[in-house]
Amino acid sequence: MRLVQGNEAAVMGALAGGCNFYAGYPITPATEIMEQMSRILPSRGAVFIQMEDELAALGAVIGAAWGGMRAMTATSGPGFSLMQEHIGYAAMTQTPCVVIDSQRVGPSTGQPTMPAQGDVMQARWGSHGDRAAIVLTASSVKDVFDVTRLAFEWAQDYRLPVIVLLDAVLSHMRENVELPPVPDPIARKPVAVREDQPAFGSHPFIPFSGSTRTIVSGLSHDERGMTRGAIGQDAEQIIRNQLAEVDRDYKRIVQFRRYRLDDATWAIVAYGITARAARAAVNSLRESGLRVGLLELVTLWPFPEQTIHELAASVQGILMPELNLGQMIWPLKASVAGLAPVSSMGRADGELFRPEEIVQTINRLDHRNAAISSVIGGGKHHA
Repeated sequence: MRLVQGNEAAVMGALAGGCNFYAGYPITPATEIMEQMSRILPSRGAVFIQMEDELAALGAVIGAAWGGMRAMTATSGPGFSLMQEHIGYAAMTQTPCVVIDSQRVGPSTGQPTMPAQGDVMQARWGSHGDRAAIVLTASSVKDVFDVTRLAFEWAQDYRLPVIVLLDAVLSHMRENVELPPVPDPIARKPVAVREDQPAFGSHPFIPFSGSTRTIVSGLSHDERGMTRGAIGQDAEQIIRNQLAEVDRDYKRIVQFRRYRLDDATWAIVAYGITARAARAAVNSLRESGLRVGLLELVTLWPFPEQTIHELAASVQGILMPELNLGQMIWPLKASVAGLAPVSSMGRADGELFRPEEIVQTINRLDHRNAAISSVIGGGKHHA
């Protein structure tokens, strides 16, 4: 066990996931990921390259993936915005790769050293067009290691650019954790394929090799990569195949943690760094006699619609604290579908929530519900 920084855990998780190529451009608060990759990868026979900007960085990552590498980059909000064109390209070309975004206050340059959760919608909808998406987040240094390693696995399995959302505090905080030794990078190996093996669709990812001809283009295409810019059904089918694969493994991909929810009359739904304060608030509220539980989201996209809907049927209200002014509250409300009142608790000032702030908000909501119940002579209330 040793003291590990969040960004360092991301590097170790990437190496555990087989990363052997990194291209990036320095940006606060993700720069330490790039700095450590610049030392580790070349010393182990793998590839590190600093590009001229973030758009070029993800372009290099996509090219490396088609060359048989397990590739990633890391950035923050402004750089993540620049990468959106290539995230869409990676989705269209079904290229497995990993992007870490350590969020900071925006828009634009914003507050470069302050934490935020303002990129959660951009991570899903930033690039134009329809596409499948997998977006993961973390609330501890150990989580950072785990989800980064998992991102590489799922990028390969589902042939997608998988996004890992951190934030300025999580990237820079240090915690005592026990992590496995850093493995050697995976060497590139030729892949034996049939000459008639389709390059796209629902087939396993097959990088460039001498045994098959592959056409990679951002244009709409069929499963062999032949462009079909004017044949809409071919373009739609590629997208539908991707969505179907993610939907098929929904229970595997959509991960969350339930904390003291079994008998809860109030629920907090939180993710990332905010879930830490929410968990402490739950414990404090329980001590005061209020039955509150936490649903911590690990997978943000796909959104856990069914789990949220079932939770809403068993509680009298849901609170979602976020380090933005209300973004994930919209899919939450849609999933609740009116079964329980939903309250948003947002901030975008670069400060973290304190547990007592969440406690005060839940108490205020509970007192309001009690007053309403007494007026109408009924309604759900905690024992």
